[in-house]
Amino acid sequence: MDYGGCEYPVPCGKDKYISKNELLLHLKTYNIYYEGQNLQLRHREEEGELIVEGLLNISWGLRRPIRLQMQDDNQRIRPPPSSSSWHSGCNLGAHGSVLKPSTLPDIQVTDTEAVPNTEAPRSGAGTKSQAEETPQLMRTRSDVGVRHRGSARTPSEQRRIRRHRFSINGHFYNHKTSVFTPAYGSITNVRINSTMTTPQVLKLLLNKFKIENSAEEFALYIVHTSGEKQKLRGSDYPLIARILQGPCEQVSKVFLMEKDQVEEVTYDVAQYIKFEMPILRSFIQKLEEEEDREVKKLMRKYSILRLMIEQRLEEISEGPTAM
Repeated sequence: MDYGGCEYPVPCGKDKYISKNELLLHLKTYNIYYEGQNLQLRHREEEGELIVEGLLNISWGLRRPIRLQMQDDNQRIRPPPSSSSWHSGCNLGAHGSVLKPSTLPDIQVTDTEAVPNTEAPRSGAGTKSQAEETPQLMRTRSDVGVRHRGSARTPSEQRRIRRHRFSINGHFYNHKTSVFTPAYGSITNVRINSTMTTPQVLKLLLNKFKIENSAEEFALYIVHTSGEKQKLRGSDYPLIARILQGPCEQVSKVFLMEKDQVEEVTYDVAQYIKFEMPILRSFIQKLEEEEDREVKKLMRKYSILRLMIEQRLEEISEGPTAM
């Protein structure tokens, strides 16, 4: 991969530029860090413009549930002719053929409980009872997907639940309400390039999971382990911002968060976030003492100036009288 070439500025935000060679040096470091992984980035030049493309990791940082679209607007799922002919996780075509799911990436149908087969074998049938397998998935507490334990459900109830209970990365949501809260800090990724701005990346991510919420509700933040939170503006390019921050996600991550739930934290403020309260109180006390000293210093200064001005005014007023 060629990291050389002629020098020219590359935009990385509104009125912000970085030289091509400097960006390529950051890109080289980035790719060395992810050597042998699919997170390596590629670059090319089109009409004199440098374009970097590849996968960008984005962590979920949502505090409120999101609404999911269960199917494409122009695609209708036909109900099966009978409950016994339903295949979990499959869409049925007009003639009962099984269609490959294409509307919800990373979404899989999951049984909530394994139902034991309590029926005795029928005479002459010679069939054996088969136990259903339940995948071991992590669950998170959310506004939906909370199941109250009670008496064992009938097979028909299990089939109904199987249709309406799905999971994304092992976290359940309800089919009827289409409400879901991703686990905080869990990671997804999108394939983007360096010419895509923050709103474009947000729309691409929401469209990937068929999220019905408006992209205006969310924002991308670069969150550092120090506590610093930097919001990416609408004119910023998230992929370039990630490259400039460095590849190590133990130092900084890109988070998807609600605009009205998060405040930016500057580097100066982030330095004090992880201190204990007694230490912070001592800092405040020192700052207050310094403030008092500065106030007293200013008061003395202007008191002296006032006396000098008053003295000069008296001299001016006495001048004509003496004459």
